[in-house]
Amino acid sequence: MAQPRVSMRRLCRLIPSQNSTLYASRTNPRWQSLKCLPRNSQRLLHTSPTLALPSGDKVTGQKLREEWAQYSQFPSASKAADFVEGNKVTVHGFLLRRRVKSSRLVFADIQVENGPSVQVTSTFKEDGSPEQLVTKALRAVPLYSPVCVTGTVAQLHGNRIDLDLDAIQPLNAFPKDIIVSEGVQFPASARHLQIRFSDPLRSRLLARPKIGFQLRKTLNDLDFTEVETPLLFKSTPEGAREFLVPTRRRGLAYALPQSPQQYKQILMSSGIRGYYQFARCFRDEDLRADRQPEFTQLDLEMGFATGEDVMRTVETLVSQLLHALNAQFSLVRQGDDIYPVPKRDLTNNESTEISDLQWPEPTAPFLQLTYDEAMTKFGIDKPDLRIPFELHRVDHVLPAQFISMITHTKQPIVEAFRIRPQFDGETATPGTIAEFVDKLMDQLPKPLANNPDGAPAALMFNSKKPLCGLSSLGFEGFDALTSMEAFSDLEDGDVLVFQARKNAPFQGEGSTALGVTRTHFYRSFVSAGLLPQSFDLKFLWVVNFPMFTPDDGIDPGQGGQAGFKATHHPFTAPLTEADVELLATDPLKARADHYDLVVNGVELGGGSRRIHLSSMQEYVMRSILKMTDAGLAQFSHLLEALRAGCPPHAGFALGFDRLVAILTHTDSVRDVIAFPKSMKGEDLTVKSPSKMTAQQLETYHLAIAKKEEGTKQEV
Repeated sequence: MAQPRVSMRRLCRLIPSQNSTLYASRTNPRWQSLKCLPRNSQRLLHTSPTLALPSGDKVTGQKLREEWAQYSQFPSASKAADFVEGNKVTVHGFLLRRRVKSSRLVFADIQVENGPSVQVTSTFKEDGSPEQLVTKALRAVPLYSPVCVTGTVAQLHGNRIDLDLDAIQPLNAFPKDIIVSEGVQFPASARHLQIRFSDPLRSRLLARPKIGFQLRKTLNDLDFTEVETPLLFKSTPEGAREFLVPTRRRGLAYALPQSPQQYKQILMSSGIRGYYQFARCFRDEDLRADRQPEFTQLDLEMGFATGEDVMRTVETLVSQLLHALNAQFSLVRQGDDIYPVPKRDLTNNESTEISDLQWPEPTAPFLQLTYDEAMTKFGIDKPDLRIPFELHRVDHVLPAQFISMITHTKQPIVEAFRIRPQFDGETATPGTIAEFVDKLMDQLPKPLANNPDGAPAALMFNSKKPLCGLSSLGFEGFDALTSMEAFSDLEDGDVLVFQARKNAPFQGEGSTALGVTRTHFYRSFVSAGLLPQSFDLKFLWVVNFPMFTPDDGIDPGQGGQAGFKATHHPFTAPLTEADVELLATDPLKARADHYDLVVNGVELGGGSRRIHLSSMQEYVMRSILKMTDAGLAQFSHLLEALRAGCPPHAGFALGFDRLVAILTHTDSVRDVIAFPKSMKGEDLTVKSPSKMTAQQLETYHLAIAKKEEGTKQEV
């Protein structure tokens, strides 16, 4: 049999040099496989000095040992009680800054996590003294390297400690090819550097477990029991797309849970009165700034309870959390960024300043709005109550000609809102505001600009123009509009925004076009300084949602044949006895005992009273949603648990990532997750998801479908 050919380049990759940590003896078993090389190649290995096999050099081994000991053997850090003036202490951290005042005086800052700032001073008088060697060592350590520093406490300044340096030991060396400068932006693939060199990002990640601890403490004080439920679940049509986990058993797969919903209801039938857990949840949904394919929610369920009981419990959780945050943290500013820092960690960092902001502590009970009220007043089911204007229906006072100018929809509903910008008389004048509004309208997001019912129309009140700038309304329209209470006090600079929509009742949709426009205008005006920025927290409950929503062709729903799906999930109970009767006569009019917690336009979480009767649950699935026998069988475990005398129960799921984002003043949940996914669902740090190999496909009995042919390519 012919010997295989091995190229010189390939050999150079296979064989380590004498300086390599993989250097080993020629007789080492790991090199025995090289005997299969061609004879010429074996001869080359024995004769060439650059390709010679390891020879068991003890000097190299000793050198490696000394290098390892230099970076891995170091004294323990001192305890907090040891930091008394005159004491010798040891701290661990990163060499953050170094200021060389002269050849004999050097200052340095050590970044110590979860502790005060540490400044070390190294100085000497005599050449060749131990102090000179220490100063030289301090100057030699690359910035941003991890170090072990021993010194004498010279002075304590509240949140800063001054040390006279006795010794410094580098524990690794920060490489020269990573450039760090003020305001540096590292790519998402270098998440470790993003976290390390961004004070706001690192502070938010450190605050996250503190927030979780306080929530746990409150629930434990309320006698809730933390129960972990499985991550390897089964596929059930709850409403969202799932992630499947194939197994080696042909045709069988797990599904990652959309939520622990079914498990926690089974726990209610198990006799556990109050359950909670910080649950990992998975949904294969389109991503955005506040949504991830995997996320954390604080999940809870209460037996022998109503929805009102759950809402009071959640209000207690939120109130005690905000009180604890004000006691433990301060909010600091760094440029335009605001983030929390433990009060004991406040430093004299020149790039940050302590703000006078605090977390508002709400008063329970929170405001409640019905779904219909929220949609009518604000055009969205998660309204931001900081926005100082509401929607008003105006089609009954507008001329038909104006309505035809803004929509082609027949007999539409037309609504409007008034936004009043603040003037400073210099940069903000009626003229500059008019230019700003024109630019805003020209750059509307595509869903608003291409709305099938027509784009929004904006008019600005200006007393110097005919009909005060509202001439497109005509005399009658102007008089009728300004006679309405909401528009009777118009002033110069007021901007009126009109929008048409179909004349139909709300059926579970999340927003109207004007509701989205209202939020867009508010945020744009705040960003431009035309409205004041509010750091208030406006909590409210949105209740009485429709129990069912017409299919939209986007979410899979429950897979039934009814033409509609459960608005939230199929386990939600009807609101009243009248709604129970509507299930049999007009289910789209039935209201659900569901409640969403909203703050500043963000849905923090949702919950409901559950259907606890097995017969009622089966009726909803089979007779109303028109699920097949096979679909119904997927929930047999839950139906059986309900049948076993399950008590009335209600629950809630709090979006923990979103909560932390809001409380730490960021718009994106990616800023409070250590390793978030991108908008494509990719982890750019570890490069996931990765392609499946042919061997993996074979192991899990899978095949890749050929997209162009619609057939499967067998492995």
